[in-house]
Amino acid sequence: QVEPFGLVSSACVVQCWPCARFAMDVDYEEDEGTKPTTTRKIKGRGADDDDRYAGKAGKFERLAHDDDEAGPARSIEGWVIVVSGVHEEAQEDDVFEAYAEFGDIKNLHLNLDRRTGFVKGYAFIEYETKSEAAKAIKGMDGQVLLDQKMTVGWAFTKPFAGARRRR
Repeated sequence: QVEPFGLVSSACVVQCWPCARFAMDVDYEEDEGTKPTTTRKIKGRGADDDDRYAGKAGKFERLAHDDDEAGPARSIEGWVIVVSGVHEEAQEDDVFEAYAEFGDIKNLHLNLDRRTGFVKGYAFIEYETKSEAAKAIKGMDGQVLLDQKMTVGWAFTKPFAGARRRR
């Protein structure tokens, strides 16, 4: 009879304890050798030196800047403001009615908590023009909606000219 976990030459015999029916020889000496010396092949974009971005193909569109000083930045479709401090039981209609008096609202996002179903406490409102959004910020910052004070500001702002990164 073979003893469990007994050593035979340089191989380790592992037996199923307590039935001792199956045995597996494992030789650990193979793993202790040197690592294979292969060069790593680079795959994907940029692996080959190609002319994919040569000429005008490497030029990407940018939004036009009104001026180079710090301030609000226009999104692709309009001017977005962020409203924080929205009451958790507020409805889209409540927020829409409060902010519609300052201009035509293009888009309104009132995010809900999946678990509770209540409002997360903030909203994004998009106006067509900068003046409408500025009036909404000036008129509603610090105002109360459903017994809760709201804070209103620009969702996107440009850094001042000295801090802008160039690539």
